[in-house]
Amino acid sequence: MGGLFSSPDQSSSQLPPAFSSNSSNPFSSRPSASSSNLSRSSSKPPPLSPSPSPSSLKTPVDSSTSYISASSSSSTAYKPPQSSPSGVPYSSKPSPSSSGPFPSFTKQPPAFKPILHTAPNEVTNEEGKTTYAWEKGEPIYAIPEDIKGLVKRDIAPQVLKQPLSPSTYKAYFAALLYAEDYYLEKWSNFLLEKVTLKLEEAALHKKSKKSKKGSDEEDDKIFVEFEIDSIPEKRPFLLSRDMVYARPSDKTVEPFQGFIYRVVKSKRVLVEFGDDFHSQHHPNRKYDISFSFNRVCLKRAHQAVEAALDPSSHNFLFPECVPRKNILNPPALLNTYYKLDTNELNAVRRILSFQGSPPYLLAGPLIGINAPRYVPEQKVSARTGVVVCEAVIEIYKTSQENRILICAPINRTCDVLMRSLREVIPESDMFRANAAFREIDGVPIDILRSCPVKDECFACPPLQKLRKFKIILSTFVSSFRLHNEGIAAGHFSHIFLVDASSTTEPEATIALANFANENTSVFVTGAPGNHSGWIRSNIARKYGLGKSYFERLREVGPYQILNPMFITEL
Repeated sequence: MGGLFSSPDQSSSQLPPAFSSNSSNPFSSRPSASSSNLSRSSSKPPPLSPSPSPSSLKTPVDSSTSYISASSSSSTAYKPPQSSPSGVPYSSKPSPSSSGPFPSFTKQPPAFKPILHTAPNEVTNEEGKTTYAWEKGEPIYAIPEDIKGLVKRDIAPQVLKQPLSPSTYKAYFAALLYAEDYYLEKWSNFLLEKVTLKLEEAALHKKSKKSKKGSDEEDDKIFVEFEIDSIPEKRPFLLSRDMVYARPSDKTVEPFQGFIYRVVKSKRVLVEFGDDFHSQHHPNRKYDISFSFNRVCLKRAHQAVEAALDPSSHNFLFPECVPRKNILNPPALLNTYYKLDTNELNAVRRILSFQGSPPYLLAGPLIGINAPRYVPEQKVSARTGVVVCEAVIEIYKTSQENRILICAPINRTCDVLMRSLREVIPESDMFRANAAFREIDGVPIDILRSCPVKDECFACPPLQKLRKFKIILSTFVSSFRLHNEGIAAGHFSHIFLVDASSTTEPEATIALANFANENTSVFVTGAPGNHSGWIRSNIARKYGLGKSYFERLREVGPYQILNPMFITEL
């Protein structure tokens, strides 16, 4: 997810490296709202049935945690899951043999592709009452009926007409997230009938550890392609990692489950299906198609909004406009590893000078935009990234006790930052926290070799080992895994929210709300005018879900007047 507000190589998750295709249409770099991952948590979904079907499960590897070698990953593709009917959406057009378009099946979903189930809707949003349901001990955050009724009629909840303040913060962002969630729910009945599916052969290009510099290995992949109406009002707004269900139109068998790899020019959909789909497919077969949407990122955003109510978060969310003084005295001359101009050098000095809240802002070019998607050994080139790397190196050298968390909207940004830092900082002192279900063949080879894997999923080390890392890099949404593992607020002395203007405030707040306290130094980078452009709900977009945490701070107090003790513009 990515998140629901992030690009497909986020939010979990970077798309596999560049691939070539016989198609005349180029593949778009369109961002995804679901972060390319079906889960940002470390846990797997409960089985839907005690009797899983062998055809829908992959053979697990040894359950012990391991690290993937570059050579093995470069020669073996990470295959999409076998198809599964779990979470099949319903349609208003019934099947001749069932009460809905797709019959209800009990087959277990793929173990490594968790699926969230729609929560019950018996909860309300009245003051003092529960606003979410629970599943297996974890909140689902179902849409309250009163808010659903308003959003259904395109009426904004009253809280969205009030100023954002500490007293309205939770209800305000919860309402925006519910409006976004309703968009997903209202398309649950959408069905395309008698669709022709075409097979699209592609070659994934991956850097091989054994190959010479600049050369790639290719791994063949087959996508399933179909077109959908490009007019948004007539169909759901589809994004990478949403789920697709395809059932042969002339049969009443269970549907095959696939995952959207990319949407090209808003209407051409590329889907990954499992081997069981391909074994029965033939060119003349027609399919009925429906969709299901990933809600994991919404859950994480809701949790962050709730956690942000802690008093220790107040001065990060609503900074008090008080004079700020240097607490530390950084050396006048820094042993810089990158060539910095005067403005950049001053920014590094200020970052080293401040401790605790309020946040310090660094405005300039986005790292993610300047990090080419398909250059395996790309390092940081954007000036904000250079300043961040230099500051992190100096913080690392200053004290053995410092612990640094670096978060960004997409995996590509985290990867290039880690690659640059590794030129100076030992790899053993850094941990790249991936979403559990990030595609393994989408991780750069040099990053992959230091990523622990368990049961074909990316894993987190035990808490005791996790605490020893000096630097941890993660997407905003995937940072929730660290919280799940037991990392507490205050563990990190410094938190860098990189390219925070590219995501929504609730998503950026996941790291802030879970790990910052009054002693944590927080630094936020972003580009003025940049915002998250993939909000699906009109109400959520109109009332500010697309406005980032970075942009909101820039409009207040000392940030607005460009006080150098609070903000530097590169």
